[in-house]
Amino acid sequence: MLHYAVVFFVIALIAAVFGFTGIAAGAAEIAKILFFIFLVIFLFTLLFGVFRR
Repeated sequence: MLHYAVVFFVIALIAAVFGFTGIAAGAAEIAKILFFIFLVIFLFTLLFGVFRR
């Protein structure tokens, strides 16, 4: 999941350099959403692993 967030972030940067602001904004939003989903899942599994012991 984190890999896809980084990929969309790179796409947003490349699109911004070439002037495609709409595509850059869309890719940045997708990257942000994927990053927060990754963060929630990571914290959930971290806490689950701590309380499982």
